[in-house]
Order: sequence, then structure tokens, then C-alpha cells
Amino acid sequence: MTLAHTEAPMSSIIIPTYNRCELLRQCVLSIRTYTDVPYEIIVVDNHSTDDTHQYCLAERLTYVSLPENKGFPAACNAGMLISSGDTIVLLNNDVIVSHYWLRNLNQALMEHEDVGIVGPTTNYASGRQQVNHHYENMEQFHRLTVQLNQSDRTKRERVQRIVGLCFALKRKVMNTIGLMDEQFTPGHYEDDDFCLRARMSGYGIMICGDVFVHHYGSHSFKQFGETQLQQLVQRNYELFKRKWNIDPHHFM
Repeated sequence: MTLAHTEAPMSSIIIPTYNRCELLRQCVLSIRTYTDVPYEIIVVDNHSTDDTHQYCLAERLTYVSLPENKGFPAACNAGMLISSGDTIVLLNNDVIVSHYWLRNLNQALMEHEDVGIVGPTTNYASGRQQVNHHYENMEQFHRLTVQLNQSDRTKRERVQRIVGLCFALKRKVMNTIGLMDEQFTPGHYEDDDFCLRARMSGYGIMICGDVFVHHYGSHSFKQFGETQLQQLVQRNYELFKRKWNIDPHHFM
């Protein structure tokens, strides 16, 4: 069912972060430069030891400082609990947004009563959201998105899951199914879990091919060595399978 909406929703953009202030600066700057609909930014800091605290205060950002590194799901939950938007965007701190990004995501959410979660395409992701567009720097990226991010309903595709790097949802989805499952701390497969729970509650999921964002990729887990990261991913993969008796790779 398609709905007609004349008033733009307000969006809460929640950015979990940990010790990557230089990335956070770029992310926030891109939001402020390229977002043309009502929004608030909520930064949730997992006890960083760099300049994150000072930066957030200087920029007058809504800022939640956690007493220890509680991981990605818990940081998302802390932000969601204090958010006030009609839509909620969980955004990695290593993502750069561009022209019309949030306008198009919100349009996809609000035009369909049953759609509960949407996400963009990007240069770096698992599954169907990764697409190949050539650019060599951020200036070229932003020029490219002038055309790539033109609103186009024909480029929106219903899918079974999206990746949590830029994860936009209606508030009623959170109210219906709850928050991120912190069993998956510090991260990996909490987004698959959330998507599955949403689908079980009747909500559709959509990739917006008319939104392209840049994702630096893998910065959230730089503190882990390669072997430790592989063990974490495998642990959460097995946790998902035990919880649902389903292989999450089936949805990719």
C-alpha cells in the first residue's frame, strides 16, 4: 500500500563511535552539508580515549558517553532510547553521506505502510547493497551522487535484510520489536537479527538504489586482530543460528 505524505518526518541520526574522531568529524560534516530534511544527531561514545568528547562538546552535538566500551548494539540502543524522530537512522561513524540521502530514505519508508526498514547502496558492504561506482576521492564521490541520488522509485528493491552501516527505520518498528539484541555484542549479526524480527512482525525491508553512500569499512573493529575478529564473527554467526535455527547467509 502506498501512502501520500506532505510533511517531512523528523529523523534521529544515531552515530555509535569509538576512538575514531577523525572519521566522526567527516561523518557529521557530511550530514550537516547534505541533509535537507529535519534531523537531529545523537552521538553515542563507547568510552573513547581520543578527542571525541571534546569534539562533540565543541560542536554542540547531543552526546551520550558510556562508562565503558559496550559495543555497537548497546550504543545503538542507548541512542534509540533518547531519540525523538519519526524515523531513526543508525549510522556508522565511517560513513559519508551525500546529496538527498535522507530525503530519499525517508520517502521510501513513508510511502509504504508495510515497509519498516530501508538502507542505501554503498561501495563497501556484504550482500546486495554493495555496488561498483568509480571515484577516487570524496570530491568525485559527491559529484557522482548528484545524479546517483536523484529520487527514483524504480530503483528501490524489497529484500530480506540490510546491513547496519546505514539502517533507517520507522519508530513504530522499534516500538513493536524492541531494541538491538545485545547478545551480539560487540557486533556482527545484530542487524540480521533485527531485520528478521521486523519481518516476523510484518514489516518489509527495502534497498534504496537511489541512495549511494561512501563507507570506509571495518573501522569499528580495528581494535581486534584478524584472528580475533574472525572468531567474533563465527561466534555471533553460531549464536544467530542457535537463536533462530536459521542460517543468516540464506538472507544475503
